[in-house]
Amino acid sequence: MNRPCNITGIQANGTTLNMTTHSTPGFTRRALLGAFAATTVVAAPTFSKAAGVLRGAGDIRRIRMYSGRTGERIDMIYWIEGNYIKDAVKEVNYFMRDWRTDGVKSMDLRTIDIMAGAHNLLDVQEPYMLLSGYRSPKTNAMLRSRSGGVAKNSLHMKGQAADLRLNSRSVGQIARAAAACRGGGVGRYSGSNFVHMDCGVVRAWGS
Repeated sequence: MNRPCNITGIQANGTTLNMTTHSTPGFTRRALLGAFAATTVVAAPTFSKAAGVLRGAGDIRRIRMYSGRTGERIDMIYWIEGNYIKDAVKEVNYFMRDWRTDGVKSMDLRTIDIMAGAHNLLDVQEPYMLLSGYRSPKTNAMLRSRSGGVAKNSLHMKGQAADLRLNSRSVGQIARAAAACRGGGVGRYSGSNFVHMDCGVVRAWGS
């Protein structure tokens, strides 16, 4: 499957919309709402506890990531005024695919909310480095054969987990931000410099 490497917008009536909330001359929240009026939205099926953290974001939720594996970047507004934007979520799902097999799965929106909520709490402009999002059973089995730290029934295979890194924040800082969302599991992997976030049972592990 061939896709563009830089994922920075979605199409609405033939016009590319830049998914960013940076202030620019003439840019207003009203204009953003109008731009999205032509896009498909879907009602939120369920909200993680991370939604409380995101309420201060002006009714807009944004996710910023890059992948060292594929060279792709994404800066996407995926939720606005109570609705997930279908096309934006689709792009996030593709970005978080299993890059080894190119397999794509619909990511659990609660996990994306936890990621966005933790990022807001950390107050950084730096995008996450995504180390692992969705994993196919084949990829999970391969990784499990190499490391005892990979669960047999990993939530990565359900599209409910992500492994993330920020160069400007420590593993401890990222983990504390994710734990504050109270939306699922948070694992610290200081030796490998990343934090696992998922929307499963609220729990914490690692150091």
